[in-house]
Amino acid sequence: MTAAIKPAVGAERNSLASRAALASVGLAVLLLVAKGWGAFETNSTAMLGSLADTALDFVASLATLAGVRIAAQPADREHRFGHGKAEALAALGQVALIGVSAVWIAWRGADRLINGGSTTQMELGIGVSLFAIAATLLLLWYQRRVIARTGSVAIRTDNVHYQSDLLLNLAVIAALLLDQWLRIRGADAVFGIAIAAWLLWGGLRASSQAVNQLMDREWPEEERARFLAAAAEYPELAGLHDLRTRTSGTHQFAQFHVWVPADWTVREAHDRMDKVEEDLQRRFPGTEILIHLDPEGHTDRETMLSSDLTERAT
Repeated sequence: MTAAIKPAVGAERNSLASRAALASVGLAVLLLVAKGWGAFETNSTAMLGSLADTALDFVASLATLAGVRIAAQPADREHRFGHGKAEALAALGQVALIGVSAVWIAWRGADRLINGGSTTQMELGIGVSLFAIAATLLLLWYQRRVIARTGSVAIRTDNVHYQSDLLLNLAVIAALLLDQWLRIRGADAVFGIAIAAWLLWGGLRASSQAVNQLMDREWPEEERARFLAAAAEYPELAGLHDLRTRTSGTHQFAQFHVWVPADWTVREAHDRMDKVEEDLQRRFPGTEILIHLDPEGHTDRETMLSSDLTERAT
């Protein structure tokens, strides 16, 4: 049985995300050299497309590294909630680069279909692609462990990049075999266009989580339910309502209102809630919790009948 991966918090999260970004940059440089050589020697559109993707991966990996390092900076006077959204901005930058590369590769493939052309040195091209597959698999394994511990949206988007790179390399191998071994002309160009379509689709999917963070979307329902179930264990939170949650980089935020008995003093209410906050933060590492106290039965808006209370009642 595989042991559960322990979530990282604070400085450890930031360190892990930075190391994963550095590993991505290092691999991109290595693959740029290998694929540049392969594309020059084979004259393959599919290999050229894979090279272009790796070049953009390199730029995107630099953006990821910058994003996670900026996101790791503590809150300051101008950014009181921290810099976590820098990761989401870096992820969107990667998506834009994916889109540019997809259009360029598709254009190159269409030009090859119309004007013709052939590939050379099949063995060299296949060897470079197999090397790229092995190196990419190693990086993907490492990234997934970091994602499991940090939840980094920038590293997750980078991981999507390199997943597509596996398929790109397999497509290059297939294109070279069909073009040179089976003599199916145009196969290389068709695979290049297919690679472009796959990249574009992957970029659109990868953008959704970054947009969700920038738009302060609520946590997934399962995560909200888990938080509410934990809160229900504290008698002090019996009047919990108006729960609001969001994610910023590797940081989570949860804020809610609580009804407190009218006979509690301000000091008593403050001390009780401080203890609850500290305990919840231990149970949900990396989550900043803000509790607003209301007199029992008080509502800020006439329409505020919290769905959270309904959920707990059922």
